[in-house]
Amino acid sequence: MPNIKSAKKRVRQAENDRQRNKHQMSGMRTCVKNVTKAIEAGDKESAQAAYAKAVSALDATASKGMIHKNKAARHKSRLNKAVRAMS
Repeated sequence: MPNIKSAKKRVRQAENDRQRNKHQMSGMRTCVKNVTKAIEAGDKESAQAAYAKAVSALDATASKGMIHKNKAARHKSRLNKAVRAMS
């Protein structure tokens, strides 16, 4: 345990940051899974709606530095390709 006041504060801040990051990452993963589920179900309209939400979540996560921007771009590209392949 830290003894110095500033170290105690850093511990508190780190925990808050961890919780915030966990929430953001979980939401992003859920959005991506929703697109995948809609694709597997064959529902193109819901897949497109879920894709729009997933793009927003991926961009927000990447802009905050939680994932690399290229990882976000890769996910968006693959999801978009799968949605467009539905017919």
